[in-house]
Amino acid sequence: MFPLSEENKHVAQLLFSSGTCPRCIFRLCGVDLHAPYRHPSKELFNDLQKFLETEKDELIVEVPNPPLKKIRLQEDGMDNLSGNGEEGISAPEEESIASEPSNLSVCNICLGILQEFCEKEFIIKVCQKVEASGFEFTSVVLSVSFPPQLSVREHAAWLLVKQEVGKQSLSMGRNDVVQLKEAFKWITHPLFSEELGVPIDGKSLFEVSVVFAHPETAEDCHFLGEVCPDCFKPAKNKQSVFTRMAVLKALNKIKEDDFLEQFPCPPNSPKTVCTVLGIECTHGAVFVAGRYNKYSRNLPQTPWIIDGERKMESSVEELISDHLLAVFKAESFNFSSSGREDVDVRTLGNGRPFAVELLNPHRVRFTSQEVKELQQKINKSSDKIQVRDLQLVTREAIGYMKEGEEGKTKTYSALIWTNQVIQKKDIGFLNDLKDLKIDQKTPLRVLHRRPLAVRTRAIHSMETRYLDEHHFRLYLKTQAGTYIKEFVHGDFGRTKPNIGSLMNVTADILELDVESVDVDWPPALDD
Repeated sequence: MFPLSEENKHVAQLLFSSGTCPRCIFRLCGVDLHAPYRHPSKELFNDLQKFLETEKDELIVEVPNPPLKKIRLQEDGMDNLSGNGEEGISAPEEESIASEPSNLSVCNICLGILQEFCEKEFIIKVCQKVEASGFEFTSVVLSVSFPPQLSVREHAAWLLVKQEVGKQSLSMGRNDVVQLKEAFKWITHPLFSEELGVPIDGKSLFEVSVVFAHPETAEDCHFLGEVCPDCFKPAKNKQSVFTRMAVLKALNKIKEDDFLEQFPCPPNSPKTVCTVLGIECTHGAVFVAGRYNKYSRNLPQTPWIIDGERKMESSVEELISDHLLAVFKAESFNFSSSGREDVDVRTLGNGRPFAVELLNPHRVRFTSQEVKELQQKINKSSDKIQVRDLQLVTREAIGYMKEGEEGKTKTYSALIWTNQVIQKKDIGFLNDLKDLKIDQKTPLRVLHRRPLAVRTRAIHSMETRYLDEHHFRLYLKTQAGTYIKEFVHGDFGRTKPNIGSLMNVTADILELDVESVDVDWPPALDD
């Protein structure tokens, strides 16, 4: 069934004669049924022609005593508003209305978007690009970027329609017009889904973006910059101030009379159709988590680069992430962990939780066995680290790891040296100290990357093991975020109290190991 009614006929004829395509006529007449838009362009064109035919091939206008040859809006006391600077919207003469546009003409509203770019031939070309991109996907979200001047042209057409329906004592609000993107989706989504063999899902991580441009009409927006200069502000990441959002803001602000003085209603017909600037495929980040052990005292957690010069040949981050980057075929990654250890500190026990964000991965589907084999590959590649509990996680799950950075506890083992001779009885009192509060100014060694502040931390418990007259082993359970080295040597009095001040000696730390990071994430897996 054809979606337009008799009351739409005058507006449809007016738009059709000015060069508007059937689908845009549907939109401007408020047709919100999906099915009519999906018929082929040529079929719609023929159906619309039949609908607009009258017995005498004349335009019927509901005005008193209509003239036989000319139709002018100034009759019945209507103001004449034209796009050449005079007041009013000019309606085409009957002769031009009777002359039907060629079915090859480019729509003066959508600039061809709802014509050839909604046909199956174009959909197939896009899908060929998608399939050649090498991405794995089980669903897809489609995004389109239209030239901002389409909003200007649609606004002009709406003003024309608004005035025409007003003659019939009807109203036409801006929201009654079906948005171009909506109509485009109604037509193309089923075609894309059928061709790619996957559902269209607005929440899909795999996105196909199509960017359209129309150089011929690029200056359509420029008058808005003069009338509403406050709406157009330069932005660093934008090539033009005439963005879609800025244009819409200006169209909401500009007075109708000011608009009509500057822009033709209906819009002029273009000579060329829109061009496709690019078709881009991207996949949202995927996240891999696990726990790592670090057995080397000569390995930083992240690449150690000072003044542009690399100080260590590798890092924990690289030893893990380089393998993930290759297997997931990702463009880049972000590494994060629950705290960090110094280059000379080992991480033992169950290891430290970590997560890797893999950006724009081309491969995303892995079985649990494949992930286990990837873990084994990482572990065989180096004796400096080991990884356990490797698994795919969600972005939201990363929050559990971050929560543990300040709120959880950590256990350490430290080898302590004292300048004075000590006996076993000299260190025994440390075993009795519970929940000792200490104040730590930002250590000198990290002051270049951390703000100066005093942080109160808790030493929950300590246990000592005497070794010889100048050495003992200290086991500590502390609040996360405690600087252990500074708690031992005092950092020139910036940490109070400290082991040196408690024992009334000069103390220093020779070795430090992280024995456990008490964060129950990610979930432990069967080995």
